[in-house]
Amino acid sequence: MASPVVNTAGAGWLAELKLGFTHDGARTVLAQRAHRGPLQVQRAFYPEPHGACQVYLLHPPGGVVGGDELSIDVNLAERAQVLVTTPAAGKFYRSSGLTARQRQHLKLAPRAALEWFPQENILFDGARVTLQTRVELSADSSFMGWEIICLGRPASGERFATGEVRTGF
Repeated sequence: MASPVVNTAGAGWLAELKLGFTHDGARTVLAQRAHRGPLQVQRAFYPEPHGACQVYLLHPPGGVVGGDELSIDVNLAERAQVLVTTPAAGKFYRSSGLTARQRQHLKLAPRAALEWFPQENILFDGARVTLQTRVELSADSSFMGWEIICLGRPASGERFATGEVRTGF
């Protein structure tokens, strides 16, 4: 396992995850998996009979702070079928001034299908966050997905009164 890398430009962690999926005729396989820092997947799951692959994105620190930079690249080869999710909500904590950044690049070859359904992102009061998702589709590929942002935790009495969030697609 690679050790975490400190972001020398700021005060946070740099984390990168690159996943590549191929279709071997019977099912989709996780053919490429590379990570740097605290961002990874454990293994591929196959709960469905048609051979679609499911993976859970893991961020072991449990939360993102100002200065952290997370980068996720997911590439699907022709006819690959993948579901990507997370085991828990993403948490973006109060910043001392630096911005936390999460970038996701999802690329689908012809006839590939990606379901992108991570749990919600919770932004705590004072968080400064930039979230960017880019989806590249090819002919006859399909994508379904969401990015859910919760400002604070109102059920716990925690409001998002200050902070900043920027999103881009």
